[in-house]
Amino acid sequence: MNRPEILAPAGSMTALQAALDAGADAVYIGLDAFNMRARASANFTRDELPEAASRCRARGVRLYLTLNSIVFEGELAAAEDMIVFAQPFIDAFIVSDWGVISLCRRHRVPFHVSTQMSCSNSAAARFLKEQGASRVVLARECTLDEAAIIARTAGIEVETFVHGAQCVAESGRCLLSHDAYGCSANRGECHQPCRRRFLIKAIDRFTDENGEPLHDSEAEFEVTPHTVLSAKDLCSLPFIDRLVAAGIASFKIEGRARNAEYVKTVVAAYREAVDAVLRGDFTQELASRLVERTKTVFHREFATGLFFGRPGAGQYTDTEDSVSTMVKCHAGRVIDYFLKAKIAQVKIEDHPLRVGDLVQIHGPTTGVQEFTVESLRRDDETPSIAEKGTWVTFPAPRCRVGDKVFLIERRDPSKRR
Repeated sequence: MNRPEILAPAGSMTALQAALDAGADAVYIGLDAFNMRARASANFTRDELPEAASRCRARGVRLYLTLNSIVFEGELAAAEDMIVFAQPFIDAFIVSDWGVISLCRRHRVPFHVSTQMSCSNSAAARFLKEQGASRVVLARECTLDEAAIIARTAGIEVETFVHGAQCVAESGRCLLSHDAYGCSANRGECHQPCRRRFLIKAIDRFTDENGEPLHDSEAEFEVTPHTVLSAKDLCSLPFIDRLVAAGIASFKIEGRARNAEYVKTVVAAYREAVDAVLRGDFTQELASRLVERTKTVFHREFATGLFFGRPGAGQYTDTEDSVSTMVKCHAGRVIDYFLKAKIAQVKIEDHPLRVGDLVQIHGPTTGVQEFTVESLRRDDETPSIAEKGTWVTFPAPRCRVGDKVFLIERRDPSKRR
């Protein structure tokens, strides 16, 4: 049985470290341009790339760079400059533009074809292999059976998305954001108007001889369910054994714009599931537990994507918000760490902390550490609560000065719209 790669997203050094700690086999990131997440908060800087590559190589983890947006004529030189700069640090580029493919071929760098190219059959996959691609990320419209056939017959590695947000448009090539706001989804600038509520309003185009409307122009109707263009999130954990059996080389988790605890939680769940499949002890009971674990972080309602059929009414979510069962509240930041005693000193800047609280500490080197506060201490005092504006110490895993501290609270998603 093949061992599929678990491919994690990372939009920051903290998220990258979280992916490594959770057991990712590979990580994909973006730089400052030419990728499908144009926001600076979801990308690495050029100065950070050597450090990211060093961390990955120290763990034997592959690092891929997304270079998969539309590239216009005047941008080819900048795209080539990025390839030349990143080449020493990157195991493969993820591309969708034929011009960028030609640049990858010119510089003899490995490349994977992005889902943006909509490779949905074995003939297309074989053709892309002939052009030098070492992997194809299949169109999200492919069913599981189709993916298995392509993986078996095309002679090239096949990658599929297994978890995360899904775009309502074919392979994500949507024009709605561009039409509404002038911000192109195909340039990584999507404002996600599809995720919002919609209102139908009558517009009068006919009048009588006096110029009066012939029918009521004030009628308005809110569409129900209101998220008629918002797809449910993909979750493949219940059938991950079938994806492994299909011979898919890489399981891609969506979420470069997601926070670090999302990355750590989801990657760890898929790591455990795949390892169980390879050992031969994967069960639906395990899958159910892992699904519940992934529900603690950002997600919409879960579905099986298009692996078992083309789109239908069941693919659309009834809420535009996350339905995560846990939420984090900023509490403060680490101002000192006593390594021998394994004690963190924390400045409380927002939410108070109490003994028994579940907390997370996030940092670029720390990644994500989650634990329960066992005790609170301030000099010779043992306060029952650490209030805003005070400092406190408590036992904690290794962390660093400047790391952020969050309180993790359980919530009832049914009470959110």
